[in-house]
Amino acid sequence: MSLTNNANVLKWVDEMVALCNPDKVVWIDGSKEQLDELTAQVTSLPDGDPNKMYYLNQDKLPGCLYHRTAVNDVARVEDRTFICTKTKEDAGPTNNWCDPEEMYAKLRPMYKDVMKGQTMYIIPYSMGPIGSPLAKVGVELTDSIYVVLNMNIMTRMGKAAFDMLGDSNDFVRGLHSKANVDPENRYIVQFPEDNTIWSINSAYGGNVILSKKCFALRIASFQGKNEGWMAEHMLILGVQKPDGETKYVCAAFPSACGKTNLAMLIPPEGYLKDGYKVFTVGDDIAWLKPGKDGRLYAINPENGFFGVAPGTNAKSNFNALASTMKNAIFTNVALNNAENTVWWEGLDKNPPEDATEWTGIKTNGKEWTSEIGADGKNKKLAHPNSRFTAPAVNCPCISPEFDNPEGVPVSAIVFGGRRASTTPLVYQSFDWTHGTYVGSAVSSETTAAAAGAVGVLRHDPMAMKPFIGYNVGDYWAHWLEMGEKLGDKAPKIFNVNWFKQDENGNFIWPGFGDNMRVLDWIIKRCEGTVDAEETAIGYLPKKGDINVSGIEDEVTPEIMDKLLNVDTDLWKKEIVEMRRYYNDDIAAKGGKIPAALYEELDKLEARLGK
Repeated sequence: MSLTNNANVLKWVDEMVALCNPDKVVWIDGSKEQLDELTAQVTSLPDGDPNKMYYLNQDKLPGCLYHRTAVNDVARVEDRTFICTKTKEDAGPTNNWCDPEEMYAKLRPMYKDVMKGQTMYIIPYSMGPIGSPLAKVGVELTDSIYVVLNMNIMTRMGKAAFDMLGDSNDFVRGLHSKANVDPENRYIVQFPEDNTIWSINSAYGGNVILSKKCFALRIASFQGKNEGWMAEHMLILGVQKPDGETKYVCAAFPSACGKTNLAMLIPPEGYLKDGYKVFTVGDDIAWLKPGKDGRLYAINPENGFFGVAPGTNAKSNFNALASTMKNAIFTNVALNNAENTVWWEGLDKNPPEDATEWTGIKTNGKEWTSEIGADGKNKKLAHPNSRFTAPAVNCPCISPEFDNPEGVPVSAIVFGGRRASTTPLVYQSFDWTHGTYVGSAVSSETTAAAAGAVGVLRHDPMAMKPFIGYNVGDYWAHWLEMGEKLGDKAPKIFNVNWFKQDENGNFIWPGFGDNMRVLDWIIKRCEGTVDAEETAIGYLPKKGDINVSGIEDEVTPEIMDKLLNVDTDLWKKEIVEMRRYYNDDIAAKGGKIPAALYEELDKLEARLGK
């Protein structure tokens, strides 16, 4: 029995049922009874069944489940991810493109009868609080209980989403089948003009939880362009000051740059004593829309966290770890067999002796992690991209405004990357247009953890490169249009770099909780309560305006000078690289770069001098 009378939904579901030919169709209402029944089903599958999930120790990890995916299905697959628009130009140079009709023709035979002998689950869900003017509805059809249980954590799932949709045709159509989990026929395909996502031959998180990057960024960024709002790969945090007022900041960083750690930051002791608090609204995605008062408001469209497990521990991110302690799903981590709990590299320094590593092999964990593999590195008990899916409500620092349907007003937007030398600790753009240029120039240097050479610059504009659902040039133009619309009520734009190094390659900023000191300066700049030094690249903190109380021995005046240094020669090289990037990587490949961004580049070059 269906949960909706929406003719648009029913027509589409009928078409997909006819295509996939499941033996049974189940509408997901979001009730505890239904979810308990599905959990019992998936945990009672025989060992060795690739769909099986396992109960963990219900005393220590109540409500928590464990799953492992196929060894060829452990991460997002950018080379198998497509944006299918009528013209290649509309997809732009940062996306894999295919003509929509051609792609549908390729995929339909793969979906034909793919669910025969199986159940199709119909999942209605809301991205954002139910009833929010910033929220959107999606429907995902899947043959995976793992997907249903993850979507329950990551979205507002169930009949209320259909009630919110009413008779509207404005919903995102998601079709997923794990099929044969065949990497050669794995496709993650967005059809922005059709509000449609098709995913096949994957059973791994980011490829099958279609609400996440597929809808919340690729499809939503296209919707935002057409409807006058923005979908961004940004955390949202609130800083509550001692007087009780809270200022909200959005921030975008490429991977491995401390995004989740900043979203869930615990302020240094001195700030805590003074009464400062940091609240998490979101750790990954922000939808931003002008409010009734003309300011920019943000919601987190998600309802949970899909976090990387390795490296997460009580010291690096206490709040993230605490979020996983109940009703969470762990994927591709290791098992501590003696306790039936989970373990991963970086959780602590004591791998369990009686362990099951992520592919299912039982082993002595201490010996396993000390053994050198064929690649010359120690073996890993957990996959490096192993994950936890955790309800946001578990987070000790979740914002009281998390479910506010109006969102939170954004004072500042922060960009950042991993740069050893060029970029100072923090600087402010001169205005929104300059800030858009700064966002377009986001880049990180490769580390030893990445394949290939160390120190190679990887461009990742607005930390959105894999997620822009249309032409990157049009995306930058949309940023500029939003700035015009917001006018003097636009958030101020900043750039940070926690990763500056000394001549010996050591990081010179302590990072983690001490990043609060930089947030403090950013908020004071938004309030106009602190002055700044005007430089060629933007406004920098004046001497003494970054609070180093309690870390004076670590961050001496000499170190602070290095952190805030603007090396003209390095910045001139940056200009050369940005011209190459704009011209060769974007414009020459069909990206329509707004003239205003070239003008910002020219102005920056002029300020630096010949």
